Amino acid sequence: MKLVVALGNIGREYAGTRHNIGFMTADILASRWGDADAWRKADNAAYLEKRMPEKCWVIKPTTYMNNSGAAVADFANFYHIPPEDVLVIQDDMDLPVGTLRIRRKGSSGGHNGLKSIERALGSQAYPRIKVGIGHPVHQEQAVISHVLHPFQGEDKEKIQEALEQAADAVEAWMQGADVGELMQRFNKKAPKKAAHEETKENAQ
Repeated sequence: MKLVVALGNIGREYAGTRHNIGFMTADILASRWGDADAWRKADNAAYLEKRMPEKCWVIKPTTYMNNSGAAVADFANFYHIPPEDVLVIQDDMDLPVGTLRIRRKGSSGGHNGLKSIERALGSQAYPRIKVGIGHPVHQEQAVISHVLHPFQGEDKEKIQEALEQAADAVEAWMQGADVGELMQRFNKKAPKKAAHEETKENAQ
């Protein structure tokens, strides 16, 4: 049994914003499966059940980003799903817009949704699909405005392509592809200025 966790914030005002990458990917998956209107409600999440071939859950936490771990704990604990079978879809400001990075494990990198999930699972050893949303100037208010702002222009085109690729990666993982296979297939070469940081992350 596997669990796919699509991170985002509930509410119309957050729809389509940079922080809702996970929700957007999950909606693409639901549309592909003909389940766009089939989301069911649990205490802390909206969810779909899918067999590909084993049973998989796709959830969108309804607790808001900072408490995403509550929804993860509900499913992971009840169904005894280990961290390595929990795949998280997240936004990442340290990657250029539309860039995908798949990782087998790692730190939260300051992402509040991941911090909450780490606390819930008691582990950092869960795979994640990171989708780049770009980074504004390093000021707290600018960062908050950035992640809660919709994509526009060229960025909107780039992100749509990236979301389709993220959905492809989720489906491949659900069908049994190893995270290493997904990394080889979907991870693009890092920009030169980020190469040193990627080396550090790979060494973790």
